Amino acid sequence: MKKQLTRISILQSSKIATALYFLMGFIYTLIGIPMAIFCSGHLRIIGIVYSFGPILFGVLGFVCFVIFAALYNVLAKWLGGIEVEVTTLEKTV
Repeated sequence: MKKQLTRISILQSSKIATALYFLMGFIYTLIGIPMAIFCSGHLRIIGIVYSFGPILFGVLGFVCFVIFAALYNVLAKWLGGIEVEVTTLEKTV
């Protein structure tokens, strides 16, 4: 059975994307903290910026996904949404 995604909830999906980007930002924090502590000059500044990775990723992820979802909703009206094929499975207890 084919189904079509015709609309993305802008706020709800953006909250989920923000949480995911926030979590991915911690990778940069793990890199940035040692750079801020042990390096000097420009590398220390980069380390400090990396330490704010979760916040930067979260904010930018929210803004970018709001734009993406809004554009998707407009284009889906004109072109049709993403089609997926689903199969219903019987539950085994």
